Amino acid sequence: MSTQIILPRILQVGENASHAAPNILTSLGCHRPLIITDKMMVQLGYADVIQSMLSEQDVQADIFDDTVPEPTIASIQAGVEKVQSGNYDSIIALGGGSPIDSAKAISILGKFGGEMRDFKFPRIVSEMGLPIIAIPTTAGTGSEVTKVTIITDEKNDEKMLCMGMGFMPIAALVDYSLTLSLPSRTTADTGIDALTHAMEAYVSKKASLYSDSQALEAMRLIAPNLRRVYHNGADKEARKEIMLGATLAGIAFSNASVALVHGMSRPIGAAFHVPHGLSNAMLLPTVTEYSIPAATKRYADCARAMGVAKQQDDDSSANEKLLNELKALNDELQVPTLEQFGVSKEHFMAQLSTMADQALESGSPGNNPRVPSATDIVELYKKLWV
Repeated sequence: MSTQIILPRILQVGENASHAAPNILTSLGCHRPLIITDKMMVQLGYADVIQSMLSEQDVQADIFDDTVPEPTIASIQAGVEKVQSGNYDSIIALGGGSPIDSAKAISILGKFGGEMRDFKFPRIVSEMGLPIIAIPTTAGTGSEVTKVTIITDEKNDEKMLCMGMGFMPIAALVDYSLTLSLPSRTTADTGIDALTHAMEAYVSKKASLYSDSQALEAMRLIAPNLRRVYHNGADKEARKEIMLGATLAGIAFSNASVALVHGMSRPIGAAFHVPHGLSNAMLLPTVTEYSIPAATKRYADCARAMGVAKQQDDDSSANEKLLNELKALNDELQVPTLEQFGVSKEHFMAQLSTMADQALESGSPGNNPRVPSATDIVELYKKLWV
């Protein structure tokens, strides 16, 4: 049995990798890019740096900076309209997962029209939109190397999973120097998101020898460095390693899929506006404990790759250490509970059935080593309040 691997055509990694954008545009035969980003990237001057580098090669790039955290159908519409009226031939996506996810959706809708719901999973989107050069500024989502985008339908608070080759960027420029200004909260949330990607890719029912190699190396790079970058954002060596780890984790889950944590996380984000990485962090210890009995060796491998268990530890001991580490990590990185985040318990409990249905509909829980029923998911959600 063979495994299909889908990657960006160009992957450039390391300090100042983002400076390759002008030459890559030229190699693609593109001359009129739209920079899709957010207002913070403009305020920090990152968008201006890209614009200036392009102008040095006589390429003029406009900026669309109205993307929002956890992009919605409404938030991408202005970008779609700008693309359709502006005669752009390419997109430079600059920022964290939200601008890159927004750019993916705008690339497809801007070229083909239609509604985002038309492209929702289980449809596999193979049509190629405007070519995207993705420049991530967080070490977390891995969106620069995935064939996935998540867009919320605000009419029913559903985070729609959209996937297929059409959403894969043509190029990913992974420049860790762009993460040095990240605040500690964002560093923590995106870092745990990346760790979750690696773990879920490794235990996924769709895992392969290829995705395993990426996932294990991602865990080796992320786990020892997450606390370091949280406490000292200027630690270049740790930033470099965790940035590469996040990209490898993105490659792993894009080619193996995520599982139950992500399936349950998306409805929490949609209904209660909890940032994606944060809701993953809230869920990771509980879902891991639920799933371990169905993949004891795989989770023990995760513990060893992360450096929290020794190679000679038996699987049971390794998994006990893994659970202790996930809880300790949340404590040290000050991951709040839902209650501490400000979610109403009464409102949360009233949404359990809807969230469980949305989680199952995404397809991600079906990749989990222990496949849950809707009732199981409801019970797992309840444990977030224990």
